[in-house]
Amino acid sequence: MSEITIYHNPRCTKSRKTLDLIKNNNIEPTVIFYLEKKITYQELKNIILKLRISPRDLLRKGEVEYKENNLGNTNLSDDEIINFMINFPKLIERPIVIKGDEAIIGRPPENVLKLII
Repeated sequence: MSEITIYHNPRCTKSRKTLDLIKNNNIEPTVIFYLEKKITYQELKNIILKLRISPRDLLRKGEVEYKENNLGNTNLSDDEIINFMINFPKLIERPIVIKGDEAIIGRPPENVLKLII
């Protein structure tokens, strides 16, 4: 089985539930506390490719930084959006779970079961 990695925010209920689901399936994932350890541009770009979504789809639109930086502006490029997420990691939707070349967002947490079972 491929190794499981979770980009985790311990203050987020959904992130904690997703991590619990993984561990309850006898998997000990690599846990990345992305709010503490800055994600690189290439790392975030690879995550987005594995999720098979656009960078805009990974944005948390309810965050203050989203509004303050006018991230609803459709003229922003994917690179600009990725750079905003690197500089303001709270903007990244969570949790993200990766297995090999696949990734999912754990919303709802049960989404992770598609990846680990």
